Amino acid sequence: MKTREKIIISINATIKAPANKVWKLWTDPVHIVHWNNASGDWHTTRAENELREGGRFLARMEAKDGTAGFDFTGKYTRVEEPDRLDYLLDDGRIVNIYFIPEGNQTTVKEEFEAEGINSIDLQRTGWQAILDNFKNYAEKSVK
Repeated sequence: MKTREKIIISINATIKAPANKVWKLWTDPVHIVHWNNASGDWHTTRAENELREGGRFLARMEAKDGTAGFDFTGKYTRVEEPDRLDYLLDDGRIVNIYFIPEGNQTTVKEEFEAEGINSIDLQRTGWQAILDNFKNYAEKSVK
């Protein structure tokens, strides 16, 4: 059986907010449901987050018209507040997220293993759109 070569995709965004505020908005389910979508026709209807190593998370993502939905789930393998989150998705892929403070702003850098169904470009674009939504939400929340 041939094993698929792991491809790592990297995305980032710089948010005009301090790292502790960015961390809170990123990890609190009350906030996650407001920014966790790749486009306006999708939304996160429910979020759970057990923020500790070995803790689980869930984000229920659904099309607003009700035609599709899925649970984005996994388990944390590293939690270093407010600097880093690593997790293992339930499909076996690894995700590393870095929160890099730069004065009164924070760069969020995500590295994730590509899945084998969608194109690399589509995956990068989708994850970047979610990160861009987070940036917009976080910067509005800081004001």
